[in-house]
Amino acid sequence: MGTRITRTNRIFFIGFIFLAALASAASAATVQQRVNQYGAAVRARMEPHFKAAGLTYPAARLTFIVLKDVKRLELWAGNNTSKDTPMRLVKTYDIKAASGTAGPKLREGDRQVPEGIYAIESLNPNSRYHLSLRINYPNTFDRARAREERRANLGGDIMIHGKAVSIGCIAMGDEAAEELFVMAAQTGVKNIRVLLCPCDLRSQENFLPPFTAPGWTATIYKNLKLALEDYK
Repeated sequence: MGTRITRTNRIFFIGFIFLAALASAASAATVQQRVNQYGAAVRARMEPHFKAAGLTYPAARLTFIVLKDVKRLELWAGNNTSKDTPMRLVKTYDIKAASGTAGPKLREGDRQVPEGIYAIESLNPNSRYHLSLRINYPNTFDRARAREERRANLGGDIMIHGKAVSIGCIAMGDEAAEELFVMAAQTGVKNIRVLLCPCDLRSQENFLPPFTAPGWTATIYKNLKLALEDYK
């Protein structure tokens, strides 16, 4: 009898887990459903900013410039996918939370926001932090430096997301996350650039890497300075 009860319980438990998984999948929203949910409100909030910048909404290209020291994110946009078309500043956001200090991310658990030139890899419409945009850390440069230094466990899952808590991510609050998520979906992630900077290297041209940072950090800052020439 005891064996029969155990088997019955096991079958019931497996069935429960299967049904829970089905329910979770059924309740999960798609990117387009989130755009439908928040799109009208985002357009109403963002169109005046785009108009003031001399742009039409939505954009053909976007750039997010993150300034770690002052916890600020600048949204730049362009109405043409050509790289020869000037980008214009549309809106500046306060970052609600971002851990770490100046210097690149080196390993899992160091709580550092990465530094360098990145892309948006994907959008998560069912994030635990409302909505999130996944940054492609570690990128090719990060992996190459890690191989040279025989470093493993570089970490990952670096997001721009909602709420106001962060361990290596960039927490924007829910309303800002809705705006960035919807605009990213409408523009297309392939047309988005992310510059993660220790500070505003446009005005702090002589900023030096922390003494604890790897020597190649200077190369990151040089590349960021060159990239930021398009955003003045």
